[in-house]
Amino acid sequence: MKSMSIQKPKKQKQTMAERSNTLRAGVLGSNDGILTVVGVLFSVAVATTNHFTIFIAGLSDLLACAFSMASGEYASVSSQKDTEKAVVEKERELLKTDFESEIDAVANFYINRGVTKATSYNIAKDLMKKDALGTVVRVKYDLELGHYMSPWNAAFSSLVAAASGGIFPLAAMTLLPVGMQWPGTILAVIASVGLTGFLSAKLGDGEVKTAIIRNIIVGIITMIIHYSVGILLK
Repeated sequence: MKSMSIQKPKKQKQTMAERSNTLRAGVLGSNDGILTVVGVLFSVAVATTNHFTIFIAGLSDLLACAFSMASGEYASVSSQKDTEKAVVEKERELLKTDFESEIDAVANFYINRGVTKATSYNIAKDLMKKDALGTVVRVKYDLELGHYMSPWNAAFSSLVAAASGGIFPLAAMTLLPVGMQWPGTILAVIASVGLTGFLSAKLGDGEVKTAIIRNIIVGIITMIIHYSVGILLK
Protein backbone atom coordinates (compact mmCIF):
# COMPACT_ATOMS: atom_id res chain seq x y z
CA MET A 1 0.00 0.00 0.00
CA LYS A 2 1.55 3.26 -1.13
CA SER A 3 1.81 5.94 1.49
CA MET A 4 0.02 9.12 0.66
CA SER A 5 -1.32 12.14 2.46
CA ILE A 6 -4.51 13.94 1.44
CA GLN A 7 -4.65 16.93 3.72
CA LYS A 8 -7.56 19.22 4.22
CA PRO A 9 -6.74 22.74 3.01
CA LYS A 10 -6.06 25.33 5.65
CA LYS A 11 -7.42 28.85 5.49
CA GLN A 12 -4.59 30.95 4.10
CA LYS A 13 -3.96 34.41 2.75
CA GLN A 14 -5.09 35.15 -0.78
CA THR A 15 -2.72 34.14 -3.55
CA MET A 16 -1.53 36.57 -6.20
CA ALA A 17 -3.97 35.00 -8.68
CA GLU A 18 -6.90 35.61 -6.31
CA ARG A 19 -5.92 39.23 -5.74
CA SER A 20 -5.37 39.76 -9.46
CA ASN A 21 -8.81 38.36 -10.24
CA THR A 22 -10.45 40.78 -7.82
CA LEU A 23 -8.48 43.71 -9.25
CA ARG A 24 -9.30 42.61 -12.81
CA ALA A 25 -13.01 42.66 -12.00
CA GLY A 26 -12.60 46.14 -10.55
CA VAL A 27 -10.77 47.53 -13.59
CA LEU A 28 -13.31 46.07 -16.02
CA GLY A 29 -16.19 47.33 -13.89
CA SER A 30 -14.73 50.82 -13.75
CA ASN A 31 -14.25 50.95 -17.52
CA ASP A 32 -17.81 49.77 -18.17
CA GLY A 33 -19.19 52.22 -15.64
CA ILE A 34 -17.45 55.15 -17.31
CA LEU A 35 -18.44 54.29 -20.88
CA THR A 36 -22.04 53.26 -20.28
CA VAL A 37 -22.81 56.29 -18.13
CA VAL A 38 -21.21 58.76 -20.53
CA GLY A 39 -23.06 57.08 -23.39
CA VAL A 40 -26.42 57.72 -21.74
CA LEU A 41 -25.41 61.22 -20.62
CA PHE A 42 -24.36 62.29 -24.10
CA SER A 43 -27.47 60.87 -25.75
CA VAL A 44 -29.82 62.48 -23.23
CA ALA A 45 -27.93 65.79 -22.84
CA VAL A 46 -28.05 66.42 -26.59
CA ALA A 47 -31.79 65.69 -26.68
CA THR A 48 -32.68 67.82 -23.63
CA THR A 49 -31.16 70.58 -21.49
CA ASN A 50 -33.17 69.63 -18.40
CA HIS A 51 -30.55 68.98 -15.71
CA PHE A 52 -32.81 66.80 -13.60
CA THR A 53 -33.66 64.56 -16.54
CA ILE A 54 -29.96 64.23 -17.44
CA PHE A 55 -29.04 63.45 -13.83
CA ILE A 56 -31.76 60.81 -13.35
CA ALA A 57 -30.89 59.14 -16.65
CA GLY A 58 -27.18 59.03 -15.77
CA LEU A 59 -27.79 57.86 -12.20
CA SER A 60 -30.19 55.12 -13.33
CA ASP A 61 -27.67 53.86 -15.85
CA LEU A 62 -24.86 53.98 -13.27
CA LEU A 63 -26.82 51.81 -10.85
CA ALA A 64 -27.97 49.42 -13.58
CA CYS A 65 -24.42 49.04 -14.89
CA ALA A 66 -22.93 48.50 -11.43
CA PHE A 67 -25.38 45.75 -10.48
CA SER A 68 -25.22 44.18 -13.93
CA MET A 69 -21.42 43.99 -13.77
CA ALA A 70 -21.55 42.59 -10.24
CA SER A 71 -24.05 39.87 -11.12
CA GLY A 72 -22.08 38.96 -14.25
CA GLU A 73 -18.83 38.65 -12.31
CA TYR A 74 -20.54 36.60 -9.60
CA ALA A 75 -21.96 34.13 -12.14
CA SER A 76 -18.70 33.89 -14.09
CA VAL A 77 -16.40 33.40 -11.11
CA SER A 78 -18.87 31.01 -9.43
CA SER A 79 -18.70 28.83 -12.54
CA GLN A 80 -14.90 28.95 -12.45
CA LYS A 81 -14.88 28.06 -8.75
CA ASP A 82 -17.23 25.09 -9.35
CA THR A 83 -14.93 23.84 -12.11
CA GLU A 84 -11.87 24.10 -9.85
CA LYS A 85 -13.64 22.21 -7.06
CA ALA A 86 -14.74 19.50 -9.49
CA VAL A 87 -11.14 19.07 -10.65
CA VAL A 88 -9.94 18.68 -7.06
CA GLU A 89 -12.58 16.03 -6.32
CA LYS A 90 -11.65 14.19 -9.51
CA GLU A 91 -8.00 14.09 -8.46
CA ARG A 92 -8.95 13.02 -4.95
CA GLU A 93 -10.64 9.95 -6.42
CA LEU A 94 -7.76 9.22 -8.79
CA LEU A 95 -5.36 9.21 -5.85
CA LYS A 96 -7.45 6.41 -4.34
CA THR A 97 -7.91 4.38 -7.52
CA ASP A 98 -4.82 5.05 -9.65
CA PHE A 99 -2.03 6.36 -7.44
CA GLU A 100 0.78 5.24 -9.74
CA SER A 101 -0.48 7.27 -12.70
CA GLU A 102 -0.63 10.33 -10.46
CA ILE A 103 3.02 9.83 -9.53
CA ASP A 104 3.78 9.53 -13.26
CA ALA A 105 2.00 12.81 -13.93
CA VAL A 106 4.03 14.64 -11.27
CA ALA A 107 7.29 13.05 -12.45
CA ASN A 108 6.55 13.98 -16.08
CA PHE A 109 6.03 17.56 -15.00
CA TYR A 110 9.67 17.72 -13.90
CA ILE A 111 10.97 15.60 -16.78
CA ASN A 112 9.45 18.09 -19.23
CA ARG A 113 11.41 20.80 -17.48
CA GLY A 114 14.74 19.12 -18.00
CA VAL A 115 15.11 17.10 -14.79
CA THR A 116 16.40 13.56 -15.23
CA LYS A 117 13.88 10.75 -15.07
CA ALA A 118 15.33 9.19 -11.91
CA THR A 119 15.47 12.51 -10.07
CA SER A 120 11.97 13.45 -11.26
CA TYR A 121 10.49 10.27 -9.80
CA ASN A 122 12.34 10.80 -6.52
CA ILE A 123 10.95 14.34 -6.32
CA ALA A 124 7.46 13.13 -7.21
CA LYS A 125 7.43 10.38 -4.58
CA ASP A 126 8.74 12.74 -1.91
CA LEU A 127 6.17 15.42 -2.70
CA MET A 128 3.32 12.89 -2.85
CA LYS A 129 4.21 11.57 0.60
CA LYS A 130 3.96 15.06 2.05
CA ASP A 131 0.85 16.33 0.24
CA ALA A 132 -0.46 14.13 -2.56
CA LEU A 133 -3.59 16.07 -3.48
CA GLY A 134 -1.98 19.49 -3.25
CA THR A 135 0.94 18.37 -5.39
CA VAL A 136 -1.22 16.83 -8.11
CA VAL A 137 -3.60 19.78 -8.56
CA ARG A 138 -0.69 22.21 -8.55
CA VAL A 139 1.28 20.26 -11.16
CA LYS A 140 -1.60 19.26 -13.43
CA TYR A 141 -3.84 22.34 -13.20
CA ASP A 142 -1.69 25.11 -11.70
CA LEU A 143 -4.11 25.36 -8.76
CA GLU A 144 -3.33 25.96 -5.11
CA LEU A 145 -5.35 23.60 -2.95
CA GLY A 146 -7.87 25.55 -0.87
CA HIS A 147 -7.48 28.71 -2.90
CA TYR A 148 -10.53 29.24 -5.09
CA MET A 149 -11.53 32.42 -6.87
CA SER A 150 -14.09 34.26 -4.74
CA PRO A 151 -17.27 35.24 -6.64
CA TRP A 152 -18.25 37.60 -3.82
CA ASN A 153 -14.93 39.46 -3.95
CA ALA A 154 -15.15 39.80 -7.72
CA ALA A 155 -18.78 40.92 -7.59
CA PHE A 156 -18.17 43.52 -4.87
CA SER A 157 -15.05 44.83 -6.60
CA SER A 158 -16.92 45.17 -9.89
CA LEU A 159 -19.94 46.81 -8.22
CA VAL A 160 -17.89 49.46 -6.42
CA ALA A 161 -15.60 50.11 -9.39
CA ALA A 162 -18.45 50.45 -11.91
CA ALA A 163 -20.29 52.87 -9.63
CA SER A 164 -17.11 54.84 -8.91
CA GLY A 165 -16.13 55.01 -12.58
CA GLY A 166 -19.56 56.22 -13.63
CA ILE A 167 -19.51 59.03 -11.06
CA PHE A 168 -16.81 60.97 -12.97
CA PRO A 169 -18.81 61.72 -16.14
CA LEU A 170 -22.04 62.03 -14.14
CA ALA A 171 -20.55 64.63 -11.81
CA ALA A 172 -18.91 66.53 -14.67
CA MET A 173 -22.09 66.72 -16.74
CA THR A 174 -24.45 67.65 -13.89
CA LEU A 175 -22.29 69.74 -11.52
CA LEU A 176 -20.05 71.83 -13.78
CA PRO A 177 -21.24 75.27 -15.02
CA VAL A 178 -23.21 75.13 -18.26
CA GLY A 179 -20.32 76.41 -20.36
CA MET A 180 -17.99 73.73 -18.98
CA GLN A 181 -20.31 70.71 -19.06
CA TRP A 182 -19.32 69.27 -22.42
CA PRO A 183 -15.55 69.89 -22.38
CA GLY A 184 -15.39 68.95 -18.70
CA THR A 185 -17.20 65.67 -19.28
CA ILE A 186 -15.03 64.81 -22.28
CA LEU A 187 -11.86 65.48 -20.26
CA ALA A 188 -13.21 63.47 -17.31
CA VAL A 189 -13.91 60.50 -19.57
CA ILE A 190 -10.53 60.66 -21.32
CA ALA A 191 -8.68 60.86 -18.00
CA SER A 192 -10.67 58.06 -16.35
CA VAL A 193 -10.52 55.58 -19.27
CA GLY A 194 -6.82 56.36 -19.61
CA LEU A 195 -6.38 55.42 -15.95
CA THR A 196 -8.27 52.13 -16.36
CA GLY A 197 -6.14 51.38 -19.43
CA PHE A 198 -3.02 51.95 -17.35
CA LEU A 199 -4.27 49.70 -14.53
CA SER A 200 -5.36 46.91 -16.88
CA ALA A 201 -1.94 46.93 -18.58
CA LYS A 202 -0.16 46.78 -15.24
CA LEU A 203 -2.33 43.89 -14.04
CA GLY A 204 -1.93 41.96 -17.28
CA ASP A 205 1.76 42.79 -17.84
CA GLY A 206 0.78 44.45 -21.11
CA GLU A 207 2.05 47.48 -22.98
CA VAL A 208 0.96 50.49 -20.92
CA LYS A 209 1.05 53.07 -23.72
CA THR A 210 -0.95 50.84 -26.07
CA ALA A 211 -3.58 50.08 -23.43
CA ILE A 212 -4.03 53.76 -22.55
CA ILE A 213 -4.31 54.87 -26.19
CA ARG A 214 -6.71 52.02 -26.98
CA ASN A 215 -8.97 52.90 -24.06
CA ILE A 216 -8.98 56.60 -24.92
CA ILE A 217 -9.86 55.86 -28.56
CA VAL A 218 -12.72 53.58 -27.45
CA GLY A 219 -13.93 56.30 -25.06
CA ILE A 220 -13.88 58.97 -27.79
CA ILE A 221 -15.70 56.68 -30.24
CA THR A 222 -18.30 55.92 -27.55
CA MET A 223 -18.91 59.63 -26.98
CA ILE A 224 -19.19 60.35 -30.71
CA ILE A 225 -21.67 57.51 -31.25
CA HIS A 226 -23.92 58.51 -28.38
CA TYR A 227 -23.71 62.19 -29.23
CA SER A 228 -24.90 61.25 -32.72
CA VAL A 229 -27.75 59.20 -31.25
CA GLY A 230 -28.80 62.23 -29.19
CA ILE A 231 -28.78 64.43 -32.30
CA LEU A 232 -31.04 61.95 -34.08
CA LEU A 233 -33.45 61.84 -31.14
CA LYS A 234 -33.55 65.58 -30.69
